[in-house]
Amino acid sequence: MGLVAVLVACGSSDDAGVDDDDDGGGPSGSGGMMAGPSGSGGTSTTTSGGGGMGQGGDAEAAEVCARWKADRVDMSEGSWSGSLNGCMAGDTSTVGRDNALRLINLYRWLSDLPEVAHDASRNAKAQECALMMHANDDLDHSPPMGWTCWNADGSEAAGKSNIATTPGVRAVDLYMADPGNATTIGHRRWILNNGLGPVGLGSTDGYSCMWVIGGNGSGDRAWTAFPSEGAWPIEAMTASFASVDDTGWTIQSQDINLEGGTVTVTEDGMEVPVAVDVLQRNFGSRYALKLTPQGWTSKAGSVYGVSVTNVDTPISYEVRMVSCE
Repeated sequence: MGLVAVLVACGSSDDAGVDDDDDGGGPSGSGGMMAGPSGSGGTSTTTSGGGGMGQGGDAEAAEVCARWKADRVDMSEGSWSGSLNGCMAGDTSTVGRDNALRLINLYRWLSDLPEVAHDASRNAKAQECALMMHANDDLDHSPPMGWTCWNADGSEAAGKSNIATTPGVRAVDLYMADPGNATTIGHRRWILNNGLGPVGLGSTDGYSCMWVIGGNGSGDRAWTAFPSEGAWPIEAMTASFASVDDTGWTIQSQDINLEGGTVTVTEDGMEVPVAVDVLQRNFGSRYALKLTPQGWTSKAGSVYGVSVTNVDTPISYEVRMVSCE
């Protein structure tokens, strides 16, 4: 099993790449709670996406690709100053933490959400969390006190974080693909939560924790899609080892009940089949749908229309896949 084989969404037992044990549970005040204010992004049937750049076109695609490439020039994890011997959490170097935060904000920018910052206190607790996971070669949102290197700060962070068996930079792409979490897609939804931030980022050279619960972010979108409206880098669909076409596209909302919605997807104007699943509530959003392509995959140069009807606020948007290579 490779380093990128396992990840767990905050306060739940979602395991990616190992099994599909999505119990949606977790300790009180963790996985079942929303971070920050609910969205209120208007009442129209479309909401501008793609970094807020307006209508599609070559200029939009160029801007999206420039941002995608610039923010991914440095994907290094940096170094870890701690040690399993003596249970020294140490810290991840500035470059590793900054690179992870840059990727979080890249995905939020693509989804027309505000940037987030990291917080020193949450970073320190997330670092203790990463040490605990590494020391025990396991992931747990409620680590038992008998664990090697257990401490209260790390345990608190474990209940409020996305956690993974990979260092912090690599974990971001993995969270956005979210393999193995078929009933929640919880990691992605937390990162795209309106109220995310500040986050806490801790990492060893093999495990990482991203504190995502309890934010006070300023996002106000009525709904958020992934991939989002407008020009979208096709490379984002396969940035991790799992394809988003395999794990599923998502639409999430805090206020619009999507659960009875009728979904239609078109490719260049022709309807294409998708499997539609209602995701468990309260993983980064109260409501969410997963749309999984059936017998087709995203292609650069194609335009995908998505509509959700039979809901209080109908949703309609287009995703224009562009190649940034």
